[in-house]
Amino acid sequence: MSAHRGLLALRAPNWVGDLVMATPVFAAALETDAWSDVRILVRAHLAAVLADGPWADKVVPLARDADEANVYRDLAPTGVVLLSNSFGAALRAWRARVPFRAGSALSGRRFLLTHSVVPPSRDGRRVPIPTAHLLRDVAGLAGVAVPDLHPRLAVRDERARAERAKLAARGVELERGYVLCCPGAAFGAAKLWPPERFAAALDALHEEHGWRGVVTGGPGEEPLLEAVAKASKHGAVSLAGEKRDLEGLKELVRGARLLLVGDSGPRWYAAAFDVPCVSVMGPNFPELTASSLELARVVRVEGLECSPCLERVCPLGHHRCMRDLGIDRVLEAARDVLARASAAEPLRA
Repeated sequence: MSAHRGLLALRAPNWVGDLVMATPVFAAALETDAWSDVRILVRAHLAAVLADGPWADKVVPLARDADEANVYRDLAPTGVVLLSNSFGAALRAWRARVPFRAGSALSGRRFLLTHSVVPPSRDGRRVPIPTAHLLRDVAGLAGVAVPDLHPRLAVRDERARAERAKLAARGVELERGYVLCCPGAAFGAAKLWPPERFAAALDALHEEHGWRGVVTGGPGEEPLLEAVAKASKHGAVSLAGEKRDLEGLKELVRGARLLLVGDSGPRWYAAAFDVPCVSVMGPNFPELTASSLELARVVRVEGLECSPCLERVCPLGHHRCMRDLGIDRVLEAARDVLARASAAEPLRA
């Protein structure tokens, strides 16, 4: 593709996991000669995810939808790559009359785009493909070649020291190691594994390795964090009473021996830092997250006629996709990813 010699706006995804999966696109865009400059437009509450990375000075936080229109007006980009699949993001770029508008042809927005990727379908229904692959293909429409899909994150030393000090003050022996548990899910109740099962898994891992359980999550999840910690027998530490944010979470994940998580964004933090990870999945398509699985295992109940339903709350009321998921399968997956990580250590040395 010939040089555009203009400003390219990258409209970032609106979910933590998708945003981390988009970081290879951001890295590639910084290196491309197809555009003279790049800006990354991201919802303000997610900007901390991108803090400290090589793209930090290119990030433009968006507090409201109205900010997006103002940014397009002020920056006057020649092109925009819509890494968010929302109709509204495409509509705002169209209203701003950005000449080049690339994105996926989802959410009924193809007519708003000048260039689009049409995901495959079968019998009139979309065939799920990994989100990271779709993001790469959309970026390719703008001449941004993404050489690999491994997520990238960074943590500044000052923040890393503060998070480690926080854990040490709560009695976590950092040299001995800890298992980080993120039991929540912003998507909705359908993605939640029972807290007593998270606790039982943490107890079993403590018995096997001596690692303390540390439980954290997002705003509003404090009762869930406390429930997991209270149900644990070895004294898992709840960070419900501590200041928690998406920037600090990066160091908590990076320092863990293992991440035990639901189907949520922190899983991609683990992928970025090559931390072994076990993710329990309920109503979602596993194909959507089928990338960066070198040190990760997705555990789910197979064979349910109702799964995946993609609903926020179980429409049938039984929640079998999570309630039928036993602790033994999660522990088997943990042993597998830990063995893989141990085998890979000499290769990284």
